[in-house]
Amino acid sequence: MDLGIAGLRVVVTAGASGIGLQIARAFAAEGARVHICDVSADAIAALCKSDPEITAAQCDVSDRESVARFHADAISRLGGLDVLVNNAGIAGPTGRVDAIAPEDWDRTLAVNITGQFNVTRLAVPYLKASRNPSIINLSSAAGRLGFPMRSPYAASKWAVVGFTKSLSMELGEFGIRVNAILPGSTDGPRIRAVFESKAREKNLSVEEVQAAALAATSLKRLIPPEHLAAVAVFLASPLASTISGQAIAVDGDTQMLV
Repeated sequence: MDLGIAGLRVVVTAGASGIGLQIARAFAAEGARVHICDVSADAIAALCKSDPEITAAQCDVSDRESVARFHADAISRLGGLDVLVNNAGIAGPTGRVDAIAPEDWDRTLAVNITGQFNVTRLAVPYLKASRNPSIINLSSAAGRLGFPMRSPYAASKWAVVGFTKSLSMELGEFGIRVNAILPGSTDGPRIRAVFESKAREKNLSVEEVQAAALAATSLKRLIPPEHLAAVAVFLASPLASTISGQAIAVDGDTQMLV
């Protein structure tokens, strides 16, 4: 099926590894022009070798000066913007709220929600000039469910959904679609690190923590990051031209986070 996105100008934050890399590759495979940022210079170097068609720059989305430099570089390279994928995010600390260091709370929100604001506010004027503009924000199953021992992460991901729905209402008159993807436990290094942290906190094995997490889902398996990438590409395509303001779960039907 031709999704009709060849030539689209796409920016993906935190696009050099994990979910972001799969999203960047999926867009590139459909003929889009993709520019990513990442906080890791090593990850960018690896991307430049493995996927030379995807251009990249280093950026910390929580730093507004860094974002301004990246944004200027993206517009210069792409000549405009059609799709913004706000993927950058961190797992944050694991622990009870009274044991969480305030600076860890601040850092989690600075990256996961303020980072999306920092990038989006500069992108909107260029999206208004696009014929097929969209914003895709990465939230989480933790953006619709409580998540004990992970309150900073859950708070930030609920905020992403509120940001998404508000932007959809603000930007609809310009034809800009805004949606959120809510991944469940997604296969990769980040979820393994989360399971390890919870295992330490609860004095359990990593295998026990993972089994408990998957037991609260209907499909009982981790989410392949490629599935999230496929949803992102569809949402950016003309086939999704009337989909906006949605929080779309790709989580194996998760009923509870433990």
